[in-house]
Amino acid sequence: MNQVSELAFFTLLMRVGSLAATAREMNLTPPAVSKRLVQMEQRLGVRLLNRTTRSISLTAEGETYLVNAQRILREIEEMERQVSSSREEPKGLLRVNAPLGFGRTHVGPAISSFVKRYPEVEVQLHLTDRPINLPDDAIDVAIRFGDLPDSRLIARKIAVNRRRLCAAPAYLKTFGTPDNPKDLMQHKCIVLRQNDSAFGSWRLSRGKQSESVKVHGSLSTNDGEVALKWALDGHGILMRAEWNLADYLRTGKLVEILADYETPPADIYAVYLERLNLSAKVSLFVQHLREFFQHHADGPSDSLVAWQ
Repeated sequence: MNQVSELAFFTLLMRVGSLAATAREMNLTPPAVSKRLVQMEQRLGVRLLNRTTRSISLTAEGETYLVNAQRILREIEEMERQVSSSREEPKGLLRVNAPLGFGRTHVGPAISSFVKRYPEVEVQLHLTDRPINLPDDAIDVAIRFGDLPDSRLIARKIAVNRRRLCAAPAYLKTFGTPDNPKDLMQHKCIVLRQNDSAFGSWRLSRGKQSESVKVHGSLSTNDGEVALKWALDGHGILMRAEWNLADYLRTGKLVEILADYETPPADIYAVYLERLNLSAKVSLFVQHLREFFQHHADGPSDSLVAWQ
């Protein structure tokens, strides 16, 4: 009898309350049940039960064994339930949060194709201008950019993403093209206020050299789509994630500048609570996002999808 079988045997014995009742449940003879109990006690080197001709009762060691046996069996049952459910057809409500612009342009279409593939899933998409606190909000999966400060969450990278500096050709024709980060201080820059990042401070690096440039301009906003429209209208230089810029860079409506400098990471993640790690609807939705952004979304051509 293996150890898991021993745990199940002992919890059954205490649930039904006697060796005879246990024998009936297991379709064994009472002596066979008694022999199993003796073998367990011999292996453990302790007495688990006080036995008389009419009753059984737990010893202190037996009580400790029973409490932990019940816990372990519950955990095994939950583990098997989760693993089994991960293979099921996903169903039920899935609540997704994403940034406003990226959510409209990319996550919305990804959800459209997801529910066509899995029609038993109902999706609620919440678009916000700043990240929500997952443990405090009714959200299953949140889409995030860049570093993730909360280590309690599960994060899966669904697409590589970089921030790029760009401007409209008309702006560069009038004001010139910066040659190095310090030149940005002499230019009109469109400042995007997002989350808790330093307002108007752009960090650029090349090799081991890194510098933070305090940029200025007459236009600032907390809405990325508004900032993008201002850049397209020729009002200044913008730092924006390449997934938001890809189509405009391809068509020449925007021109990348200082391309040989690195900017802070903006990789795209699907984030969710650890308890949802084996949920069928969550795991399949995250997988679908990765596939969608790699093959269908109108993103940067060199953006390779990778797991974290």
